[in-house]
Amino acid sequence: MSQNYRMLLFTHVASIFNAAIDDKRILENPCHAKSVTRPRVEQKKIEVWSHERAWAVRTALPERFKIAVTVGAGCGLRQGEVFGLSPDDLDRDGEVVNVVRQVRLVENKPVFAPPKRGKMRSVPLASRVARALDDYAKKFPPAELTLPWLHPGGTPTTVRVYLVDYDGRPLRRGAFNSQVWRPALVKAGVTGPTRDHGMHALRHLYASVLLDAGESVKALAQYLGHSDPGFTLRVYTNLLPTSHERTRRAVDGFLTEKKTA
Repeated sequence: MSQNYRMLLFTHVASIFNAAIDDKRILENPCHAKSVTRPRVEQKKIEVWSHERAWAVRTALPERFKIAVTVGAGCGLRQGEVFGLSPDDLDRDGEVVNVVRQVRLVENKPVFAPPKRGKMRSVPLASRVARALDDYAKKFPPAELTLPWLHPGGTPTTVRVYLVDYDGRPLRRGAFNSQVWRPALVKAGVTGPTRDHGMHALRHLYASVLLDAGESVKALAQYLGHSDPGFTLRVYTNLLPTSHERTRRAVDGFLTEKKTA
């Protein structure tokens, strides 16, 4: 049994005990006792795509879907958020993208829903991403989609979105991955387990670019939609640039004898 699966089971059991406390069935959660050792999640080391690999995959994609790489790597959006992105979400004056929805499948039917965990956010809009979206919209005008909100019986909601399939229907994750994304990976020469090279690889690339440029973990967590910056730090700790050279310069500067006038 993997450590991650142990952690999942532990979390479920702890939730059951919390519910029992709420119902006044027990007084304390035994999972929180000092004698109980909480399983540790095995954090897999992130392999970051190079700029060349991302560009090769973008080149291999059909013209209609190339923009997915630009948005994923340029804004750090999740796949469902890319599928649900609308021109109306771009705040040109504030130079941000408001991430307010995703397209997801519920009971195998596409619906509009808030981003993961309901965490809406704003992400800086780079000028090149904005221009790329504008150029894309000229070739493929945004399509109006009417989908239920949250679940198949939810309130019908109409949104103009950038990305749809060839028939103007909402993109489905499974069909897109198997029929569009994976063939592009093969054409671009990307090898290895497909699960390691899904569209989430573009989020990792986005994170690596920001961290390399000196962006804070707190800001990155906000842009990625993580509720806990500590989680962001644990995921991307191997991407943090080393501070050895900066430390050496600081110490050398401090220990340099100061000349008095």
